[in-house]
Amino acid sequence: MRTTSVSPHPTRTPGGGRPSRAPPPPAPTGRRSVTTTTTRSDADLRDGGPLGGAPSGLDLGLLLLRVGVGLTMAAHGAQKLFGSFDGGGLDGTGDFFTFLGYPAGETMALVAGLAEFLGGLGLVLGLLTPLASAAIVGTLINAIFSAHADDAWLGGYELPLVLAVAAAALALTGPGRYAVDRLLPVSVLREPRLVQGLAALGLAVVSAIVVLLIRN
Repeated sequence: MRTTSVSPHPTRTPGGGRPSRAPPPPAPTGRRSVTTTTTRSDADLRDGGPLGGAPSGLDLGLLLLRVGVGLTMAAHGAQKLFGSFDGGGLDGTGDFFTFLGYPAGETMALVAGLAEFLGGLGLVLGLLTPLASAAIVGTLINAIFSAHADDAWLGGYELPLVLAVAAAALALTGPGRYAVDRLLPVSVLREPRLVQGLAALGLAVVSAIVVLLIRN
């Protein structure tokens, strides 16, 4: 028994001409359409670019905090290094460090002065912010446990304590939008991360403890 297949009725053209068949579907080309996306950093997506976008209260607040703490610390460093603002300079500050029990008092004065001066300027500019904060925190820890060790609460050590806490906070939060760090080509410096701040603060604490232990 034979079976015959019946094709669908052909479609006739108007006017009774030859029937026309529907055009075959296009053959697959084997190519996939590729959608390209541009990856942008979280900071750029939030801010509209390295320095663009509308200003936010957070960024302005961080800028104000950086400038206030940074200028204060840079001024203290200038007192030690250059004798500015009625400071003792390296000689006077070195004698004071020797009195506090530090060996090589003038060398320690130079180290402390550079840490405060360069660290303060780094905070003002928002440049290498975690390291700038670490330099300030380490120096202030020494100040609290040496020069202000015998001071009572509200008797002198609250100023270095508050400055140290503020510098530590900036190490954790990053400098904000208005900072030189945001213009650096290295992403690990351009985009602040918590691990960077924690590592910097850990370095500051360890260095401060080592310096305190070598006191007489």
